[in-house]
Amino acid sequence: MENTHDIVPTHLVVNAMRDNGYKNAAYAIAELMDNSIQAGATIVELLCGERIEQLKQRARARISEIAVLDNGHGMTSDVLQMALQFGNGTRLNDFSGIGRFGMGLPNSSISQARRVEVWSWRNGSENAIYSYLDIDEIEKSQLKSVPTPIIKEIPDIWKEVGSNFGMTGTLVVWRNIDKIMWRTASSIIDNSELIIGRMYRYFLVDDSVVIKLKSFDMSAMPMLRQVSSRNALPNDPLYLFAKTSCPEPFDNEPMFENGDFKNTEFEINFNDSRHIVTVKFAYAKELARSGHNPGARPYGKHAAKNLGVSIVRANRELDLDTSWSDPSDPRDRWWGVEVNFPPALDDLFGVTNNKQSARNFSELAKVDLESLLEDGQTIASAKEYLDENEDPRLPLIELAQHIRKNISTIRRLIKAQTTTNESKKRHDSPHSEEKGTEATRKRQNEGYEGKSDTQEKTLPPDVREKEIADVLTEAGATTEAAKILAARTVKQNLKYTFVKSNLSTPAFFDVQSRGGAIILSLNVDHPAYNHLIELLQDDIDEANESVLRTRLMKAREGLELLLMAWARYEDEQPDGQRRTKAQEARWDWGRMAREFLVDE
Repeated sequence: MENTHDIVPTHLVVNAMRDNGYKNAAYAIAELMDNSIQAGATIVELLCGERIEQLKQRARARISEIAVLDNGHGMTSDVLQMALQFGNGTRLNDFSGIGRFGMGLPNSSISQARRVEVWSWRNGSENAIYSYLDIDEIEKSQLKSVPTPIIKEIPDIWKEVGSNFGMTGTLVVWRNIDKIMWRTASSIIDNSELIIGRMYRYFLVDDSVVIKLKSFDMSAMPMLRQVSSRNALPNDPLYLFAKTSCPEPFDNEPMFENGDFKNTEFEINFNDSRHIVTVKFAYAKELARSGHNPGARPYGKHAAKNLGVSIVRANRELDLDTSWSDPSDPRDRWWGVEVNFPPALDDLFGVTNNKQSARNFSELAKVDLESLLEDGQTIASAKEYLDENEDPRLPLIELAQHIRKNISTIRRLIKAQTTTNESKKRHDSPHSEEKGTEATRKRQNEGYEGKSDTQEKTLPPDVREKEIADVLTEAGATTEAAKILAARTVKQNLKYTFVKSNLSTPAFFDVQSRGGAIILSLNVDHPAYNHLIELLQDDIDEANESVLRTRLMKAREGLELLLMAWARYEDEQPDGQRRTKAQEARWDWGRMAREFLVDE
């Protein structure tokens, strides 16, 4: 008799399959909810049962079983058996909804538990059919195929805690849980709500699906058992929806706005068909950024958990891709981007079979079209080359370029918002503008006169305020911030004011004399800004001693590098008049600096 070997020895490979890439239990639970929604469910319940265990002379609640119950159309015996097979299912080539890959139910279940049991019914829950998978039985070669479904009564405890047993539905139960890092029912629900609320936000917002989150003690007597229940709220990473899980005051109103960024539709030709990809942008309202340290407030911390570009497939989020953001920059929490594409583009975007990422698209966060250019090649010719060579990245590269460009613009808007807060903070105590003004008044008394001095003498106060505000607005300040700064400058008789800007030149700062004031525009894109200004301003009141010490050391390094840059500038000047003028400019600036920096 010929010796045969299975290509995939199930009893050996099953443990390797358990480590199948789910980020955590919430993403595995979402796979079950995908099946429910695809099956037409309008109510889905997450049921988390725990038991009291004695641990180190102390009784603690520990998660015991997890179930997902829905009122979808249920499964026949053949479909249930197929649903428990790896790589099989009724939607393997279905590009019309959120399901498709045929891996969700078995893959997600064994990633968290050693046994999964399924009841499904199409004519009342009392007629439910049942089947299961068990890791222990598979390892011992006791279970080599999906058991033929049989009619089996649903355990009383699930009937008691579930409120969704209608004429049709499905109940999936995880038992012998050994892979979930969250130990209690409440921690599973709390951590899952943020992710599930974000994944299914479109279904929750339009009320097409209600997701109930329930926890209970499985070891309690039925008459004494209490069930904690709440509905999952939508979690919108673009914060454009009202009535979401965002904390007050933005729980009932949007925290972000679109501004001038309109939704953009990209038409992509793929597999001889045309498909639409929609891109949305949003950024924080000024109200959300106002006050002291908004990032430390509950809604600011909520936004920090929604950092990145939301990749949405058929209105179900796959991933919140952080590769487009800078985790070290706390301001990146104040913008959001969403890319929504149809399932027909799965292969183009590189959607994984666990529906947790779009690999091809994510890789483009690090690819700049200009980096692909060869010597003398234009962007147009590069696109033509990619097209001729049938490079599948071409349509995604153009999409990525659009996203990258708009994120850069939004970041500038967010930086400009901070000017309002800083201008308000500076009312209460002496600051550099006042010291600079004192030094300037002293020079005026000594007979020195600048262009701004003439404007200060001849222009009425309202004209001065308007001219200063216009310059500040052109530099990038918001209208509100510009008015505040201009009014303070004129009313307090100051000669100087600062504004953050994106200069088109390589200069660290720009100088303009308008309305009797000297306006310094600091170039936020210049490295010196990050090394010196921003480093010492950002959340300074909240920084501990260690953080302050680190910032001061970096600021000193930044100042030294700035001086080295000037020294090198002089060093590269040819002998003669240019070198002499550079030295004289340094001497003159040094004398001026001495007068401004003197501490009486």
